[in-house]
Amino acid sequence: MLRKLSVLVVLIVTVAVFGVSSAQDTYTLTIMHTNDTHSYHEADADGNGGVAIMKTVVDQIRAEAANSLLLDAGDRFTGTLFHSQHLGMDNAQVMNLLGFDAMTLGNHEFDNGEQVLADFISTLNFPVVSANIYVAEASPLAGKILPSVVLDVNGQQIGVIGLTTPETRFLARVGENVTFGEDVAAVVQENVDALTAQGINKIILLAHLSYQLEQELAAQVSGVDVMLGADSETFLSNVFAVAGGRYTTVVEGPYPTVVQSASDEPVLIVQAFRHNRYLGRLDVTFDANGIAARWSGDAILMSRYIAPNAEMQALVSELAAPLEELKAQIIGQTGVYLSGDRDECRSVECNMGNMIADAIRFDTGVQIAIMNGGGIRASIPVATDRPEDLTLPEPLDVTVGDILTVLPFRNRVSTFELSGADVIAALENGVARVGSDSGTGRFPQVSGMRYTWDGSKPVGERIISVEVLNADGSYSPIDPAAVYTVAANDFMRAGGDEYTMFRDNAINARDDGKELDVVVIEYIRANSPVMPQVEGRIIRVDAQ
Repeated sequence: MLRKLSVLVVLIVTVAVFGVSSAQDTYTLTIMHTNDTHSYHEADADGNGGVAIMKTVVDQIRAEAANSLLLDAGDRFTGTLFHSQHLGMDNAQVMNLLGFDAMTLGNHEFDNGEQVLADFISTLNFPVVSANIYVAEASPLAGKILPSVVLDVNGQQIGVIGLTTPETRFLARVGENVTFGEDVAAVVQENVDALTAQGINKIILLAHLSYQLEQELAAQVSGVDVMLGADSETFLSNVFAVAGGRYTTVVEGPYPTVVQSASDEPVLIVQAFRHNRYLGRLDVTFDANGIAARWSGDAILMSRYIAPNAEMQALVSELAAPLEELKAQIIGQTGVYLSGDRDECRSVECNMGNMIADAIRFDTGVQIAIMNGGGIRASIPVATDRPEDLTLPEPLDVTVGDILTVLPFRNRVSTFELSGADVIAALENGVARVGSDSGTGRFPQVSGMRYTWDGSKPVGERIISVEVLNADGSYSPIDPAAVYTVAANDFMRAGGDEYTMFRDNAINARDDGKELDVVVIEYIRANSPVMPQVEGRIIRVDAQ
């Protein structure tokens, strides 16, 4: 997608000067931005975060800044019960009330198909842009996604271009009516040149790509001044050391990260973590030629000490009302902390992954079950500190709402037969992206088998051994020539996360199984209290 480049990153960037001509020739713009919010409208357990506090902060910044924009870099969909219940209409109301000026689409906007996304876009009071999405006339999305838009901010014309990761075709439910341009650098440059020809010299790119790829892209193109990133959910800051919340992470770079463009001009790259925990604020002063000359800013914590906006709080409460019944339906108990942590389930064996894969095998009776780690979106309990050995002091009730939060995609279970060679190929695909900042959601959690892999080896040669569980509890080496019964979710079966061998080589495939969340709910009911363990199903042999 992007050729690899050695990128020079300017580390001290809170304030920088590149020769402003004169005060009357400059223009200062305040850019507020969000990314990867995933329908987390409410505050975290510690009281920080949430859109009611964000509305207060946005209104305050608008009142003090002469020129401002509020922009989103995608992945508003999927992640909480809000989306499971409202399928995007929650985000439409929230974003309209916040007063967004434009957004691009992330891969998760396609999780529920074209019609749901089209309905969402139709409800918005602002444009949706993505220059590398091409939509056929037969799609309900036809005419709803623009490559770019020009926004008038107090008489100044600001160009905004969108970009969506081409990997969306593997990461979501994308039909034949929608395709994604692979050469994103060429697409961006084409749109920049078109805007420049109109006299637009201040250009913002909403790039749902990942932090590393955004830096590489910035060095390849000319004319982009600011890049609002997403997908890798990166935390950039000059004042914080660690981002807290549901998934704690350390700062991965300065805010903004500055890369010199192909024409040797600064490109300011920002991201603001995830889940409405922070709002990014970037203040940029452009010179007479539209080049960023001075800048400052950082991620702003949506602090519990900030009074929430009453109107937004009322909207969130209204949207949350139908969720209470789901949250209250107890299906069983767990005796252990069920870890759905992103950093685990996408790189190592996790007990939540084991339980879900076991539930699939329990329901279908197949020999092998495989679950992609990226399909696991939360831990149970969500708001409790993780015990060191995962054992809870006493069994904890598990509800329907818990399971829908962990498994929000409403996938079905698919069953099929596959050769041992294709099972090995699937595992190779699953471990291929460990260590990168995107695509790791393919990591395979398994049941009915165990495997050993070496991350130091080349992609495609990392699987060292694979063994299949026998009826007596022993394991035997997989036979590449034998045919095994396999189950996975229907997203993987359709080739999602590049499990193309499931799509192309499956024998006697059935894609009409139960919904995955129902399968897990029934498994917990039958085996309560559940006590899944990390037990050596996945072994990595190289030093990490």
